[in-house]
Amino acid sequence: MFGLLGKKKQPLLGLDISSTSVKLIELSQHGGRFRVDSYAVEPLPPNAVVEKNINDAEAVGDVISRVVSKARPNTKQAAVAVAGSAVITKIIQMSSTIREQDLESQIQLEADQYIPYPLDEVALDFEVVGANDINAEMQDVLLAACRRENVELREDSLHIGGLTTKVVDVEAYAMERAVGLIEGQLDNVGESQTVAVLDIGATMTTLSVLSDGKTIYTREQLFGGKQLTEEIQRRYGLSQEEAGLAKKQGGLPDDYEQEVLEPFKEAVVQQVARSLQFFFSSTQYNEVDYIVLAGGTASIPGLAELVQERVGTATLVANPFADMTVSSKVNASALSNDAPSLMIACGLAMRSFD
Repeated sequence: MFGLLGKKKQPLLGLDISSTSVKLIELSQHGGRFRVDSYAVEPLPPNAVVEKNINDAEAVGDVISRVVSKARPNTKQAAVAVAGSAVITKIIQMSSTIREQDLESQIQLEADQYIPYPLDEVALDFEVVGANDINAEMQDVLLAACRRENVELREDSLHIGGLTTKVVDVEAYAMERAVGLIEGQLDNVGESQTVAVLDIGATMTTLSVLSDGKTIYTREQLFGGKQLTEEIQRRYGLSQEEAGLAKKQGGLPDDYEQEVLEPFKEAVVQQVARSLQFFFSSTQYNEVDYIVLAGGTASIPGLAELVQERVGTATLVANPFADMTVSSKVNASALSNDAPSLMIACGLAMRSFD
């Protein structure tokens, strides 16, 4: 069993390997409050990771090594995640009389009927969810499986970067944990709420819908901030690196706002509306209480206000660190700027406190 879900109480770095960068977060807890002990972000070379699949473990490992040097964390043990689209999860029923230590061998025996790959190619894990609602003699068990190579490529990359992989999580569960940190920023705290989180990365947008803090729906679509970078490149004759920097730091010609940024913001609004329509049409829901924007694209000034105005749903930009203290070695303003894109890294770092 691979620790896709397992609980391990020990200091862990949250390490998020996305298509364009590696992000590291280290948290500790003091007097009931979290503290950010270290953090760093480093860009990845083009095509080292494509649509969340590692193509070049050596290149990713080199970047991890740079992130670790920059952050100077207190541990070399890390939690990393695989994309939700790479993972099969299923709730299965098992007899509640089976002892925990016998569950593993029983699940190994039965898993092939739930998983469409040969079992020797698969990393498996499970977690007992609780008693079955219908049959008291059965218990619900969450089974999670993904191709072994997805796990091993991450382990190899971390090893090259000088880290030890202690937990391989699922991005959706890491996001769920991080959303728990921003619930206090929503109105009507404590009430039952349905929250749609749109994580807009460089090439992929992931919609996660949570009801009462639990993920009830996820869907990935090919759309992301890379489209804005490419338009900046094309229009102003810049390299990918120059366009990426200009997008973050400014200094582009006067027509940028009107001619490039505004059309992109409109495209994001359309993407948000379309993603929600997919959710409504495939479930019994017809509204959400909140939209939370995450990922690097969420930092674009005025985007949350535009989404709120057009979609008609209260919208905010994710900041999981709003109620945390920050170590003196962490650049607080850089952390605040990067906060929307650090949700998964933060959710992974929270595995230290399971």
